[in-house]
Amino acid sequence: MAHLAILEYPDPRLRIRAKPVTEFDAALAQLVADMLETMYAAPGIGLAATQVNVHRRLLVADVSEERNEPICLINPEILTAEGTVSYEEGCLSVPDVFESVDRAERIKVRAHNERGESIEVEAEGLLAICIQHEMDHLEGKLFVDYLSALKRDRLKKKALKRAKKGSGDGESDTVSPAVPII
Repeated sequence: MAHLAILEYPDPRLRIRAKPVTEFDAALAQLVADMLETMYAAPGIGLAATQVNVHRRLLVADVSEERNEPICLINPEILTAEGTVSYEEGCLSVPDVFESVDRAERIKVRAHNERGESIEVEAEGLLAICIQHEMDHLEGKLFVDYLSALKRDRLKKKALKRAKKGSGDGESDTVSPAVPII
């Protein structure tokens, strides 16, 4: 298995809309394994293929405390969404930034697993939030897009400054170490 490089905002490749997965083969299974390893090492609770510069409709997640309940959703689509919940989100592609985002509290998703089998997942709470966050990545959307234009502009300037320096500037927006990084 290999750790994959995670793209960071404002990298324009994060804005590429992912294409459907059409082949369920050994290469796809290896990508899923590599994405899970990368997500766990980051450490995060979700990772979309777009974040590792693979523009296919694939995401992995594991919100369990023991980090032993991974899920893989390929070509996911939300069938139903109910309720609204506000949650402070972080993102592996937007380091050190945590902001509140409103999402559906419960969702039902149809997708395929890594073997190409059709599955349906009913999720609520953190798993529902995580899946919606990762599905946004597949559309070329980031959680910062839910923020005001002023906040987005400030975050983009900080990200460009950090990229220019080659590392963090020691400052972070809202540091919330207890918040899982999606």
